[in-house]
Amino acid sequence: MGNPAAGWTPERRKRHSEAIRRWKPWNQSTGPKSPEGKAAVSGNAWSGGKWLEFREAIKALNQAMREQRDFIE
Repeated sequence: MGNPAAGWTPERRKRHSEAIRRWKPWNQSTGPKSPEGKAAVSGNAWSGGKWLEFREAIKALNQAMREQRDFIE
């Protein structure tokens, strides 16, 4: 199909940018309205929280494996 951006001339890009500013699609985005939809997206912003614990556990495991390897050698 080729490069889709190849047809975007500066004029086309400007027209599209102006059209987007007229349409303002961000004002039409309402998010979920049903309880099921709200429940489904409720975890979207959750960034983990356990990542540091997992990282520390992996570091400890790797250190133990290094020590075990050195002991066997």
